[in-house]
Amino acid sequence: MKFGTSPARQVSVAMGELNRAEYVSVGESPSSLVNNAKKVSVLPLVFLIFYEVSGGPFGVEDSVGAAGPLLALLGFLVFPLIWSIPEALITAEMGTMFPENGGYVVWVSSALGPFWGFQQGWMKWLSGVIDNALYPVLFLDYLKSEIPALGGGLPRVAAVLALTVVLTYMNYRGLTIVGWVAVILGVFSILPFAVMGLVSIPKLRPSRWLVVNLKDVDWNLYLNTLFWNLNYWDSISTLAGEVENPNKTLPKALFYALILVVLGYFFPLLSGTGAIPLNRDLWTDGYFSDVAKIIGGAWLSWWITGAAAMSNMGMFVAEMSSDSFQLLGMAERGMLPEFFGKRSRHGTPLIGILFSASGVVLLSWLSFQEIIAAENFLYCFGTILEFLAFIKLRIKHPTASRPYKIPVGTVGSILMCIPPTILICVVLALSTVKVVIVSLAAVAVGLLLHPGLGYVEKKRWLKFSVSADLPDLHFANRDRPDTLVY
Repeated sequence: MKFGTSPARQVSVAMGELNRAEYVSVGESPSSLVNNAKKVSVLPLVFLIFYEVSGGPFGVEDSVGAAGPLLALLGFLVFPLIWSIPEALITAEMGTMFPENGGYVVWVSSALGPFWGFQQGWMKWLSGVIDNALYPVLFLDYLKSEIPALGGGLPRVAAVLALTVVLTYMNYRGLTIVGWVAVILGVFSILPFAVMGLVSIPKLRPSRWLVVNLKDVDWNLYLNTLFWNLNYWDSISTLAGEVENPNKTLPKALFYALILVVLGYFFPLLSGTGAIPLNRDLWTDGYFSDVAKIIGGAWLSWWITGAAAMSNMGMFVAEMSSDSFQLLGMAERGMLPEFFGKRSRHGTPLIGILFSASGVVLLSWLSFQEIIAAENFLYCFGTILEFLAFIKLRIKHPTASRPYKIPVGTVGSILMCIPPTILICVVLALSTVKVVIVSLAAVAVGLLLHPGLGYVEKKRWLKFSVSADLPDLHFANRDRPDTLVY
């Protein structure tokens, strides 16, 4: 059963009217009432998060080139404390509080209203699509040393299109398949760095780790590289409705993935910077293949090149899953036309996948650095809205059901958000004029798109509806901590 509503009115239905659905029990999401597709368990979810955030140390080389070994190593130890852990904890609490597709869009809508919920969805989706446009580029960059024809021109364009089509089809076939493919690709991507670490032990010189020159640091590149490699923990929330027992599975998976991501960055950097003499100019994207050749020989270099290619495939399918299910969740909330909520016979969001794939193809012409800077800028805006939603819900609705709750009070919640917010301000301040202009133009599109969709719904040019199986975005039952009807 569905009922029509516009994006502007999708949170205004009073409790007791058309929709009285609740999150019925711990571990059962609303989506389970309408979707019979097989759910994702802990291990595939860990590797989906791993690929949403990391995918391995491919792309961290710029941190050494920008700041030297010491700051690169410290960055991947300190940055998770002030950014990754708070973001992962907030995702665990809010994701179990709202176990449905749409994730952070629903968080922001419930706390700040539908307008800001839509802006959150627009900025995060666009950021995710920009991010996904990077992976075919990285995939080909790792292969072009062996296949020079992939360096540019028609062969490169054809390769990008072919790769996008193949990986998009994998997403179409089902999230469970994507999850187990992520496990296989993850193991294959991590193993060569474990081997490189063992082979490098006799060659390690600890003094090489301590090299630093604070007068010669590209802070913009350094911070953007750290930020890009350690964010997107919240992306998995848009798949919460597809997770088996999300209220227990999601926090566990985030914890295991956090450990995997940090170790997966730190130890390869430790091996690479400690085993060979430093030449910062060489530490750019793809340099780990050369490092592996110096440390272990051509066979290890080939393995890491193959692992890099496979890793980019894993990141692509994980990111596209998150982006497409976000659009489905927004359609189920009446923020997008109803056709975005259409599922394929495999239970996947058909239209969302096609839209996300189209965005990837259109943006794949951007350079690596432009992609990172643009997506970071948009991601920062969206994350600020998440922090505001998290704090407001803690203050306004402290007794609402939170199957996982961060063990800090209201003051602790605010204090936890301060360091990452400062970091966001620094990243934004260091952005180039070109990135600022492009990103603000993208934000402006979102500000116009929301009322535009409201007008389309009003004219009945397209159909909008809210799933009756989802709770209202009201906290009408405020005195019942065992339920979440908001």
